[in-house]
Amino acid sequence: MLRLTREVYDAAIDHAREGAPAEVCGVLGGERGATSHARTLRRAENVAADPRTEYRIDPAEQLALMEEVEAAGEEVVGFYHSHPHGPAEPSPTDRRRATWTERSYLIVVLDGEWPYVGSWRWTGERFAREAVALS
Repeated sequence: MLRLTREVYDAAIDHAREGAPAEVCGVLGGERGATSHARTLRRAENVAADPRTEYRIDPAEQLALMEEVEAAGEEVVGFYHSHPHGPAEPSPTDRRRATWTERSYLIVVLDGEWPYVGSWRWTGERFAREAVALS
């Protein structure tokens, strides 16, 4: 399960709306475990070749953001990105590029009347859907 503060939930949706029609991305910080708690969100620049259909965080920026999370006394809970036009699940590109095992991959989808926020944990072989709750 992934628990989000209301601030993190709102910030992820706001970032997705601001960046549309491109995908947006960033890093989630907090406490990691069987139930992870995302308490902070750090935005990253999407440097993908086609940001309308994929996301990529520059490795140097990703490292810097992860170090910020750890310097604040938190753990990297996972990552977030948006799918402005769906799907409401990890895409084939997301699956090919996933590398951080036991981390949550939060996806904000904007293709309906209301935003959809879902999360999956990367097992090292596949994405396993996990519940999302506000804390």
